[in-house]
Amino acid sequence: MALFESYARRIKQINAALKQYGIDSIEDADKLVKSIGIDAHAIVKDVQPIAFDNACWAYTVGAAIAIKKGCCKAAAAAEAIGEGLQSFCIPGSVADDRKVGIGHGNLAAMLLRDETECFCFLAGHESFAAAEGAIGIAKSANKVRKAPLRVILNGLGKDAAYIISRINGFTYVQTQFDYVTSKIKIVREVPFSKGPKAEVRCYGVDDVREGVAVMWLEGVDVSITGNSTNPTRFQHPTAGTYKKECVERGKKYFSVASGGGTGRTLHPDNMAAGPASYGMTDTMGRMHSDAQFAGSSSVPAHVEMMGLIGMGNNPMVGATVAVAVAIEEAMKSGKKPACGCCCDSAKKAPAAKKAPAAKKAPAKKSAAKK
Repeated sequence: MALFESYARRIKQINAALKQYGIDSIEDADKLVKSIGIDAHAIVKDVQPIAFDNACWAYTVGAAIAIKKGCCKAAAAAEAIGEGLQSFCIPGSVADDRKVGIGHGNLAAMLLRDETECFCFLAGHESFAAAEGAIGIAKSANKVRKAPLRVILNGLGKDAAYIISRINGFTYVQTQFDYVTSKIKIVREVPFSKGPKAEVRCYGVDDVREGVAVMWLEGVDVSITGNSTNPTRFQHPTAGTYKKECVERGKKYFSVASGGGTGRTLHPDNMAAGPASYGMTDTMGRMHSDAQFAGSSSVPAHVEMMGLIGMGNNPMVGATVAVAVAIEEAMKSGKKPACGCCCDSAKKAPAAKKAPAAKKAPAKKSAAKK
């Protein structure tokens, strides 16, 4: 039985990636990661229980690469994990063409650096994928950041936001938008738990204008759009409008389109788009995004269909952050493998011996007589 889905179409490039770092096989990568106390499989399943087995192995490979590169910081580990994810992309696929694995690593690295203050899941709210991703980030990111990362969900529907908040233990933030003055105010805040999950603020809005106002209210620096529900009605127009206004006001904003390209499914926005991946959500994402992923924000099968792995793009953000943080914590605690990587303190190069000092020449006697 194959180790994971589409094994035969992936293993060649996986082995090539591992070989660059002196790892002989994917099984050896698993042993290396477990040797410092990290269970990448468990982390992935904790973030999205319905993720495919190939997602678990992709994060195992990414973590092994990070260890071999000697990544002692979570942000650097995230970038290395991206290399592992990229090795799982099927050659010639949409995900391979867009370098989605590398993109996921870079996005997680941004969230782990203090320059990013607020991250937003622009969500459909009928889907739980944004919640899964947010929980993964909330549990992990602030363990290694100096300043806490603010994580928000911004989606269509106040009732839906309330339900999502209550089920997941987030803080529901009810707003009221004045369409005459274009100003927004917070009516009430309802935390449904204590601890990291309550730090996630969940907004439900009535339309794009209120959605953009929420983006400004929180000062969003980076966002990722959900594209399984309401993508053309809310997420992409909100991201695009906010992007335009940020450009006008000189604010730095990095927009990620979680996917599109699910044209071979019966998604109404993508009907008959085909493998060329030019469905409407995909097209709208191309208009505003700084980086574009492939497949669904939530459904593992859709992302697998695009040639990446079986895990929703939004939960993948949480998983990348969680695994990267686990690597930094393991390195800090001294769980460094004897693998020859630059983090292995047991194999430091011996200090070079100093050359013997040259003997001083005797001082010349003065010719002047006293």
